[in-house]
Amino acid sequence: MKVITPKITMIELIDSHCHLDFAEFDHDRNAVVAAAKQAGVSAFVVPGISRQQWPRLLELAQQHAGWHLAFGLHPYFIAQHVPADLMHLELLLRQNPDAAVGEIGLDATCAQPALQLNLLRAQLNLAAELQRPVILHHRKTLDTLLAEVKVIGKVQGLTGIVHAFSGSSEQAQAWADIGFKLGVGGVITYPRANKTRTAISQAPLTSLVLETDSPDMPLMGFQGQRNEPSRVRIVFDALCELREESPAEIATQLLINTQSVFPKVSI
Repeated sequence: MKVITPKITMIELIDSHCHLDFAEFDHDRNAVVAAAKQAGVSAFVVPGISRQQWPRLLELAQQHAGWHLAFGLHPYFIAQHVPADLMHLELLLRQNPDAAVGEIGLDATCAQPALQLNLLRAQLNLAAELQRPVILHHRKTLDTLLAEVKVIGKVQGLTGIVHAFSGSSEQAQAWADIGFKLGVGGVITYPRANKTRTAISQAPLTSLVLETDSPDMPLMGFQGQRNEPSRVRIVFDALCELREESPAEIATQLLINTQSVFPKVSI
């Protein structure tokens, strides 16, 4: 299979979803950030996943320029979350007015779906009340998530990103219709990912943002390796191969899209 290699240009990009605070980067975090910036990836949105992780995320963000934070209670860790975590989440968000709400969502492969749903609703309502964007995790739950977002968004307004979008063209358009962005990651570098590649090729360019989900979701040619934000450049090149617009037009619109969700993110 063909391995897509980055085409180095002056185009600047943003990784809209990476977990640079994870332990996988403890031994070389500075080098990873430097490599990303050398590749033209100059800003990073780093989501939180649990109350236990938030203090470390805050501490690391103070040490690195270009980090933009989100705080949330991830469905994968549903067994660890306690009711008081929502109170702490609200307090933390009020103390950090530029932070988004995320990573939150629904995961059909995880336990306690009813508890996941209640937690999602509480966090969506909090995001709407504080007028913050949301970063949504999904796994076999795209349609359920859309219904929940529509209920709250219709009354209070919501915006955000569907992280690691892997749905159909119809699902992509449905999310775009309510103003959400689709997180485009390494899955489009795999030729066999026909559904997602087709959806991303047909979706409105105004609905797309780039991401890696580092250290997870390795790109084609890097299977079994830690993912890194520098590889946003490779995702960008793969996106350009799927789209009819010029790379310059795509890069410009990606920046507009990302900043429409996260106004404080700059390159």
